[in-house]
Amino acid sequence: MLDAAKTMSTDLLETLPLAHRLALSYAPRQTRDATLGLLALDARLAGIVRADGEAIIAQMKLAWWRERLADNPENWPVGEPLLALLAGSDIRPAGLVGLVNGWEGLLAERLSAASIDEFAQGRGEAWLATAQLDDNEQATVRGAAVEVGYFELNANLSDPEEKELTAERAHSAPWTRPALPASHRPLAVLHALARRAQSKAEQQLLHGPAAMLTAMRVGILGR
Repeated sequence: MLDAAKTMSTDLLETLPLAHRLALSYAPRQTRDATLGLLALDARLAGIVRADGEAIIAQMKLAWWRERLADNPENWPVGEPLLALLAGSDIRPAGLVGLVNGWEGLLAERLSAASIDEFAQGRGEAWLATAQLDDNEQATVRGAAVEVGYFELNANLSDPEEKELTAERAHSAPWTRPALPASHRPLAVLHALARRAQSKAEQQLLHGPAAMLTAMRVGILGR
């Protein structure tokens, strides 16, 4: 059973972008499964939206995930590794519904400021679902996750007008150095990388050796 769980986690880990895998390596043991579940779900939803095909098919797949996350995990179907990981972690599945909604908004023919904000805010709510936090910690985590959401969305857009609109949302964010709780060390790493890339007008989180050093510093020290 332990070997099967380890294999499942490894398979899901391999679906993550390199920067997310690096950030996850600094997760504390108590929240690693929840964080992996969040990042793996994000990668799964991204794959649905980016796949070639009819938008209605993507909407149906997203609706399936939205319904599962809104339901009691006891009612979830067996055999889906990502659902099994989420059910076995301490994550609050209902807090991930906004993540689904945010990705669905990207299926529109033209992105609006509202859909861009919904995408980023969905990231914020999802990160809150991975651990219990007090009010001050919630505000800090939400703000950092929203900023990373703006950056990552902008970095993956190709339409010039949509990139410009998303860049405006990213530039309007404060981009301070948040003191995130230890439970959200992976988010701290991603935020530090996004903040660095944003300041240097780079499109990749891991651009050059300096970015790796930033990730290591924040992963070990927290800031």
